[in-house]
Amino acid sequence: MAAALEASDVRKTYGSVEALKGVSLSVEEGELVGLLGPNGAGKSTLVKIACGLVRPTAGTTRIAGAPGYLAELFRFPDWLTADETLGFHQRLASSDGGERERARLLEAVGLAEACARRVGEMSKGMQQRLGIAQAMIGSPRLLLLDEPTSALDPAGRRTVRRLLEDLRGQGVAVLLNSHLLSEVELVCDRVAIIARGELVAAGTPDQLSRPGGVEVETAGGTRMFPEARREDAPAIVRDLVAAGEDVYEVRVLRSSLEDAYLEAVGEA
Repeated sequence: MAAALEASDVRKTYGSVEALKGVSLSVEEGELVGLLGPNGAGKSTLVKIACGLVRPTAGTTRIAGAPGYLAELFRFPDWLTADETLGFHQRLASSDGGERERARLLEAVGLAEACARRVGEMSKGMQQRLGIAQAMIGSPRLLLLDEPTSALDPAGRRTVRRLLEDLRGQGVAVLLNSHLLSEVELVCDRVAIIARGELVAAGTPDQLSRPGGVEVETAGGTRMFPEARREDAPAIVRDLVAAGEDVYEVRVLRSSLEDAYLEAVGEA
């Protein structure tokens, strides 16, 4: 089965500036891929190329059907209600989902009780969730989300995480451009890190992290074994117990996604 998104050697120049220098990236059906990188790395350019808003200088992108898209900076008319906003975008997307689709999407993003509230009366976080709802109109097989949780409080981010997990179960592919590494680590199957217009690292969060040793809490204090790996933990505990130590807790440490990210983009 073809990937939901296949970007091959995508390049983009603006005058003398190389925004993308040959990025290749795929997102399979039902896969959540996090797109990470510092400001100006080329992430938003790649997303805009994927959804057809920007033409690449070279390279190709192929997608499965019409994608749903939420821009990082968007604005809905203040005088429209949440329900009217989705109705307007249904017409733009030629969706025949009608009232049932609008009600389902507002429920999914936690705005069912705000369907008659005008956009101008909504908080930034509510508008952000409404933006995610409009990206889902027409049941696209691919969602391109550019910083979708940047304005959300912890409860709103949890709602979005659960929604993304539900979409994964339905076979929907998601490319999630975000600065929130903790969110990406929690929800994404794979991570792609872009720096200076190039793909500098890719893999699952576990693949990108590295072993960080074994830490053991004993009656005599914390003992660190920085070179040890997970498989060494049982022997370490046996040796400590044989030496008369009381062992209370064992932790196998790994570097975080943040560590991997900083190393990949060259910011120690």
